[in-house]
Amino acid sequence: MPRNLKLTLAYDGHDFAGWQVQPDRPTIQGTLVSAIEHLTGEKTLPQGSGRTDAGVHALAQIASLMIESPIPAVNLRKALNDVLPFSIRVLSVEEVAADFHARKSARAKTYQYRIHRADICPPFLARYIYHHPYPLDEERMIAAATVVTGEHDVTSFAAVDRESRKEALAVNNVRTIYSSAWKRESEELVYTVRGNGFLHHMVRNLVGTFLMIGKGNLDTDGLRRILNLRDRSAAAATAPACGLFLVSVEY
Repeated sequence: MPRNLKLTLAYDGHDFAGWQVQPDRPTIQGTLVSAIEHLTGEKTLPQGSGRTDAGVHALAQIASLMIESPIPAVNLRKALNDVLPFSIRVLSVEEVAADFHARKSARAKTYQYRIHRADICPPFLARYIYHHPYPLDEERMIAAATVVTGEHDVTSFAAVDRESRKEALAVNNVRTIYSSAWKRESEELVYTVRGNGFLHHMVRNLVGTFLMIGKGNLDTDGLRRILNLRDRSAAAATAPACGLFLVSVEY
């Protein structure tokens, strides 16, 4: 009988073109597909809780897959870590109910974005942080963070989906943000956001817009206006991928 497995993964996204399988490009999903086939002979397509972008990292990404192999879950975890690159680690493998789906069953996700504020960024941190040593009014950013909490149409902070436009598909960009906060942690300014779902580039676009506030080019009322405009062109440029982590997924 097929078994439904839930995998918890951590990965360094620097050398990958994101989660989703892409032709001739290394991806987390594609690398996992190859490892599972190598171990079991089965061709599967693990479903992730979300499609992290190229260069984005994960502390606890969730994937689910159906598999026929009788390999015990704990042994499969060990075997996968033996064949996967060191940049991808399987933290746990669990057997779950047949109706569990990593994306469809998710109820909330938490992301963090890390900005290094010191003049010099340690080289061993450079892949995992956005180095921004320039002047920022951090207190204004901290005060503005809660503006985006609650249920909103977050189109202003979503990447433009050209395929949906081309096919005239109806897109629901309403999301609920449960918490949104900036906090200074030693040499880092850290943004933590928790919500019921996130659109493509949404967190990085939020960070880019908060940076405008820190630079004095936008105030809190301006952030509210951008949110209400539902127009991607109204918000700031997308912040670099290197500072973003998927922290956790709740079910």
